[in-house]
Amino acid sequence: MDREVQFIGQSSAFLDAVERASRAAPMRRPVLVIGERGTGKELIAERLHRLSTRWQEPLVTMNCAALPETLIEAELFGHEAGAFTGATRARAGRFEEAHGGTLFLDELGTLSMGAQERLLRAVEYGEVARIGANKPIMVDVRIVAATNENLPKMADEGRFRPDLLDRLSFEVITLPPLRVREGDIAVLADYYGRRMAAELGWPAWPGFAAHVARAMEDYAWPGNVRELRNVVERAVYRWDDPGRGIGHIQFDPFESPWRPSGASPAPAKQAPAAGGAAAEAPAPAALRPELDGVTDLRGAVDAHERAILEHHLGRNRYNQRQTAKALGLTYDQLRHCLRKHGLLERGEVA
Repeated sequence: MDREVQFIGQSSAFLDAVERASRAAPMRRPVLVIGERGTGKELIAERLHRLSTRWQEPLVTMNCAALPETLIEAELFGHEAGAFTGATRARAGRFEEAHGGTLFLDELGTLSMGAQERLLRAVEYGEVARIGANKPIMVDVRIVAATNENLPKMADEGRFRPDLLDRLSFEVITLPPLRVREGDIAVLADYYGRRMAAELGWPAWPGFAAHVARAMEDYAWPGNVRELRNVVERAVYRWDDPGRGIGHIQFDPFESPWRPSGASPAPAKQAPAAGGAAAEAPAPAALRPELDGVTDLRGAVDAHERAILEHHLGRNRYNQRQTAKALGLTYDQLRHCLRKHGLLERGEVA
């Protein structure tokens, strides 16, 4: 497998899914791979093919969501010349291209009912018919399909054929989301961080500052491993001090004070409040702690203050004067806060 095809992780949930794929690989039966976006469904499909007896034969991939409904059947099964407007010559479909090998159908849940019906016959009897052809063609293809949809629910609602679901679900491999893969966030972040540092020519890998590592562990990762890779690589390439651990990370690349809202222009600034200071906007959700769980007010306030200091220090590349300015403090006030939280003594700030 090449540089982009890597199975990285140590959690039991992840390793169990990989082991199940390894056991199913030699079988000729269909396999369904279920998981959220970014969990590695394509990698599991490739593993199923590479560890099978068909590894020297073609692995053909088709994203069922990438084509309009009118073209999906022609793409899957092929067509004869003149079968429809624009079909100037005969063309083999993905089933014929994958003969002897594996056909990976990604985003299976987006297939139309008509395409599902024809797919059922191809899976059941191993024969396909090009659009406009009179005779079917026999093919030997192992089907691996993937989706992030709830196919049993779709079948109950009449949006997916139950008989096709039964035929495809000889084995179902459900990939765990990153947020439940205990210990894997740190392992993956370190792997992608080191790789980006090497790409940038850094002499050594400095790792992540403690507050950045905590932030990554606390983040929900809706985009899973694909999102983590982007976030980590972006943080490394933006960091300009290879001798110090990565001190700032941005989960949302669109985050900006000038980000278009997509709504009406913002209203004019409010008049200053009674004390002469302008009214402040609500704090971002990421900076709002869970208030119901607070049982130690002083400890909660100190922890929140420390988190703010760590965040802005990293954002300002540990430049104390810029950090003080960003927080509306004098340099001496900032130094007092850093000393209060032990950030100076521990060498976290130069």
